Amino acid sequence: MQPTLLEGPFTVAEYHRLAELGILHEDDRVELLDGKVVVMTPIGPRHAGCVDRLTRLFSLRASDLAAVRVQSPVVLGERAEPEPDVSLLRLPIERYASAHPRPVDVMLIIEVADTSLDYDRDVKLPLYASAGIPEVWLVDLEGERITLHRAPGPDGYRDVTTASRGHSITPRLLPDGTLAVDEILG
Repeated sequence: MQPTLLEGPFTVAEYHRLAELGILHEDDRVELLDGKVVVMTPIGPRHAGCVDRLTRLFSLRASDLAAVRVQSPVVLGERAEPEPDVSLLRLPIERYASAHPRPVDVMLIIEVADTSLDYDRDVKLPLYASAGIPEVWLVDLEGERITLHRAPGPDGYRDVTTASRGHSITPRLLPDGTLAVDEILG
């Protein structure tokens, strides 16, 4: 479980107000989950390398089809603004200059887990599902596998499959974006 910095509950607007007041700072590694300001896990080299690979791969293969964002906020509702490792968003990219993306904008979210697997799976995935995010990939660096979560509902994702080395995976909303698991894991 990630440590909670501020219990709240806070709305997204109140969360942003905490930054305006100087209580939270731009460099703080926090996100708003279920109304709580939660400290994010530090990013280790394996985690950063995987995010770099994903960013490069999707930038090369999907640049005309989706905006690729890295560790940037997505507003899920009134009390949740996580910062997924990678988000593929609907174009045009210019619309995100005036407001953070919302669930309707999201094509795919990817969370990379080095030490945060349980937290990402047990806390963040249910939030993504209840917000209607159509697809989430959970990259398990330790287990060298990627779990694909599709068909969101209030009780979680109904379609869950796992791919390991030697397999390829394709985002449902980006059929030209097939990636080899080996490319992602390095």
